[in-house]
Amino acid sequence: MNSLDWTVLIAYFGVMVAIGVWSHKRVGDVSDYFTAGGRMPWWLSGISHHMSGYSAVMFTGYAGISYQYGITSYVTWALPIAIGVAIGARTFAPRLNRVRARLHVSSPLEYLKNRYNLTTQQALAWSGVLLKIVDVGAKWAAIATLLSVFTGVTITQGIVITGAITAVYCTVGGLWADALTELGQFVIQLVAGLAMLVAALHRLGGISSVWNVWDEPALHHHNHPTAGPYTTVFLISYLFIKTFEYNGGMWNQAQRYMATSSPREATRGAALSAALWFVWPVVLFFPMWISPLLVHAKKPDGSDSYGLLAQDLLPHGLLGLIVVGFFSHTMAMCSSDANAIAAVVTRDIAPAFSQRAREWTARIGLIAARITTLAFLGLSMAVATQVNSPTFKDIITVVIKWVAGLMGPIAIPFMLGLLPRFRKSGPTAALSSWALGLLAFYLVNYPINDAVSGGVNLEYQIALPLVVSLVLYIVVGWIRPEETDERNALIATINSPDLDGVEEGAPPAGSGSGPEEGPLRPAPAE
Repeated sequence: MNSLDWTVLIAYFGVMVAIGVWSHKRVGDVSDYFTAGGRMPWWLSGISHHMSGYSAVMFTGYAGISYQYGITSYVTWALPIAIGVAIGARTFAPRLNRVRARLHVSSPLEYLKNRYNLTTQQALAWSGVLLKIVDVGAKWAAIATLLSVFTGVTITQGIVITGAITAVYCTVGGLWADALTELGQFVIQLVAGLAMLVAALHRLGGISSVWNVWDEPALHHHNHPTAGPYTTVFLISYLFIKTFEYNGGMWNQAQRYMATSSPREATRGAALSAALWFVWPVVLFFPMWISPLLVHAKKPDGSDSYGLLAQDLLPHGLLGLIVVGFFSHTMAMCSSDANAIAAVVTRDIAPAFSQRAREWTARIGLIAARITTLAFLGLSMAVATQVNSPTFKDIITVVIKWVAGLMGPIAIPFMLGLLPRFRKSGPTAALSSWALGLLAFYLVNYPINDAVSGGVNLEYQIALPLVVSLVLYIVVGWIRPEETDERNALIATINSPDLDGVEEGAPPAGSGSGPEEGPLRPAPAE
């Protein structure tokens, strides 16, 4: 990078901070901070939902998969997300919006105390927070790795720089700042991604290379949908996992659905995100698929291939814009996760342990939310320095094995608890699904993996915990149904479209984790 590239990068950081300061004026309470007060337009929600699903891992870990296996990176990652979000546009998006509007909550998990019980809510909250600390740590490590390729700064310095900038804007401006910076990041990545695509096509001889390039020996098998450890079983498993994860199972995407003004707007935002997932990753991935023709990766897994490609193909200025694109994706996801975790900690965990937290004023609650956001970012940055340790092995291992494998036990009780079909599944089903799903992850990744010659295949490492959790949630609910009038009333409140678009009155008693207690009742008719 030269002075022009650094100017682009520093200007980007300045714009992000300015957006955070501007967004600060729109944040008056925890509802504004965590769900934008339910005033976010559907198109901004959709773009924000889409952008919060990316990080620099795409340009390191998935660039390595593209370098080794070609289009498998899209077929087994972006495509399952696109299909999953399209499914969730009508299945989960409107229900999550009603959770905010009718139960008057600010955290995705607040409804779980009444849907199951306090123990279930706390189990899902604590395990999800711990998992996200590791997940976001991997994202910081990924962007720091790329930054070191371009600038020569150390991994630790890269982690501190990106984390500090993110902390400023997302702590000050809340979800509004996250969404508006994600909009700006989308525009930046649009320009940067198209620039890289045009440069790669130009180097290979023009637009005809899109269909002619696959005959090259270096791209042998690069046009196979599944390859290596990314098999058909892996693809099917990932489709289920990403359907839960990207429709709210890991909470930050749930906030985008909750932030819109109505269930219809939430559905439109989800549909926009799904369309972007179908199309935009193809543009980003194509240069990665053909990268073996242009560069020789220095790392065995090819995770440095995209960085080398950018240095080889792009002039200064555009190179700086590509680096900005790396930052934009990672900062979008990490700030999004930080806001979601702060919501869970301040609205779900703290009130369960502290009477004082249940009595916070709007001002104190907002201060607590900002402090929690900073604490989460600090912990995840500390974890980032250990991502390449023997415990985690490497970035892509954390993202695929840990996050995908552990997401199911945490997300299934939360997501399926919204649906009437699973009304019989109560606290016993939820806790059994959660606990034994986590146990399955441990067994298949450690004792069983160590005992099997050659280890357990990746697809089974990520699929088994999800299958165990899903089966137990359904079967235990059938064997030991725990329906109550209060739980049925809550489910009816979330699922009834009758009041969509109608202003609700005061929140039902016990709707959140605040001082109110008591059973939830359906929202009153108009």
